[in-house]
Amino acid sequence: MANHLWPVQLPGGYVGVDVFFVISGFLITSHLSKELLASGRVRLGQFYARRARRLLPAALIVLAVSLAATWLWLPYTRWTANAQEIVGSAFYVENWVLAAKSVDYSAMNASATMVQHYWSLSVEEQFYLAWPLALISLYVLSVRRRRDPRRTLVTGLGVAVVASFGFSIYLTAVAHSQAYFSTPVRVWEFGAGALLALSVPRAARLRRTLNIMALSGFALILLSAVIYDHATPFPGWTALVPAAGTVLVIRAGASGANLWHDRLTALKPVQFIGNISYSLYLWHWPLIVVAPFLLGTTLGTVAKMSLALVAVLLAWLTKLWIEDRWTMRPQHATRSRRVLVSVAAGMIALALGGTTLHLQVAPKAQAAATLARTDAEGPCFGPRAVDKPECGDPFARPVKDANMGPANEYWGMPADCPATKDTLGEANPGGPAICDYSGGRRDAESVWLVGDSHAQQWQPAIIELARTNHWRLKISYSGGCPLADVRYIGYRGSAADPAAVERCGLWRRNVADAVERDKPAKVFTSSFAAGEQINDGSGRSQLEQYKAGFSSYWTRWTQAGAVVYAIADPPLNDKVRDASCVVLSADSPLTCRAPRNQALPEDPIAAAVTAANDNKVRLLDLSRYFCDESYCYGAVGGVPIYYDLDHLNRQVSSRLALRIGAELGAPAPR
Repeated sequence: MANHLWPVQLPGGYVGVDVFFVISGFLITSHLSKELLASGRVRLGQFYARRARRLLPAALIVLAVSLAATWLWLPYTRWTANAQEIVGSAFYVENWVLAAKSVDYSAMNASATMVQHYWSLSVEEQFYLAWPLALISLYVLSVRRRRDPRRTLVTGLGVAVVASFGFSIYLTAVAHSQAYFSTPVRVWEFGAGALLALSVPRAARLRRTLNIMALSGFALILLSAVIYDHATPFPGWTALVPAAGTVLVIRAGASGANLWHDRLTALKPVQFIGNISYSLYLWHWPLIVVAPFLLGTTLGTVAKMSLALVAVLLAWLTKLWIEDRWTMRPQHATRSRRVLVSVAAGMIALALGGTTLHLQVAPKAQAAATLARTDAEGPCFGPRAVDKPECGDPFARPVKDANMGPANEYWGMPADCPATKDTLGEANPGGPAICDYSGGRRDAESVWLVGDSHAQQWQPAIIELARTNHWRLKISYSGGCPLADVRYIGYRGSAADPAAVERCGLWRRNVADAVERDKPAKVFTSSFAAGEQINDGSGRSQLEQYKAGFSSYWTRWTQAGAVVYAIADPPLNDKVRDASCVVLSADSPLTCRAPRNQALPEDPIAAAVTAANDNKVRLLDLSRYFCDESYCYGAVGGVPIYYDLDHLNRQVSSRLALRIGAELGAPAPR
């Protein structure tokens, strides 16, 4: 919770999940191995029923409340994502849902849902489902081969730990975001706790040694929580630090000796937080997500502290009235089937509720799209308001919900340009014209739109121009990959996966060659150079490397006969880019702004155009439609400027076709 509320102060707080996994592996294996080694069997029905009684009632209650809160307080544009993840969480596959989203570039910048934190609970439930079966299988194998059962368990789990840890290092290197949510990647952490449970003797060592062991363990956990941040390649080998720290703390505590930290854990406030920790974990994140919509503003320090207190109160009530009632009544102990049936019914009910919520989105989106089309005819709609003094302050016009729907996805393609992600991306560099509006004209111009997703966000405008001017338009993009002759190493402070670096390099070279061969009349390009890290090892600044890298490709294209139009990137600032701010402040969007000098830092694209000193390399700077002389804003002409964290709303992009056409001296749609 501390990491989610104050991520800057505790950037590596996410390692708490790893600590939790190691502890779970230790506790569950201690229980299962004791029963298995003593009796030769595990009563699976009772085990699963106990786990269900312990974890699922509170979890399903919070999911139900989250579903209701989504419907009551979140804008309908967030209903689908929340409904999908609530269903995924109800069936404990939320980590798989998030892993799938992590490899979908267009979904990476989506706002967090109410139940995103359930991914770790999903991993734990998957562990509880499979772990007893794995232990039983190893035990049966030992009996059949007449081997020592404990040694067989240790050997088998040791192999699993080594394999999982190796896979964790590999997948973190090649698919960082996906690895974070992967179940196989996390198995070794549960296994580390399990091996400790099977191998730790109960006899106490020297008290001084155990104290040093515990102190070292806590130090490793705290160090990783403070030192690690979003740029740390995690889990991978870096997860070994908090996991090893947890193993040391558990090992010291398992000795039975009276150690220094026992005084700390014996304090009533610490025990209270420990007792409600599970419910606190469940409640805190939905409160963080929904609170800004209830308060009508982003969370400040006082609001965060108040929210933490509310989370503690809800957790205590949940512990008292739900957790304890299900786990402490003896009559429940023998009703395994009834417990499991009740839980299944709750999961199905949540699935039906989530599906119902999702089905309500389509008619709302259709109505919103109809209203948006009506609004779009107005003279003060979107960027048009900037050029019309009679519209007043273009950045102060109230934002309508109609302009916030999924119809404004920047990557959406029109019916007369039937492209897919496969034909647009790395798989098709230089393929046939994707949007051919030439009408068979032999003199029709060949035009390219190329770059990363910050070039792709301009495709609504460029397609409008292509349709009006009868261009043969080719589009190729690769999300998070700068189209320049540079060495790409990372994205937004995080090291890039080696596979992504290789794909990016191959795509860049293929597209640069394809554009040169095609000899187009025009090339439109842009890049999120402020967020894409490069390093060629020369010691030059990123700006200097980008200037040279852009110029290398642009020169090739201009020598082939093209005019290169480099589009300056829109303003970049967390306050401006936060779509939630516009939703919360729809009636007074001026609150969603940032100082111009912060939101518009030096743009490598603009610097590269200046350095090129070539009249066939031209800058398209549209910042006046996002900023005035002092500030940059989150909405213009009643339309949110951004679709997500850093890409343009489709309505804004398409309405800027007129301005781009004027810069080109080409006809543009009205």
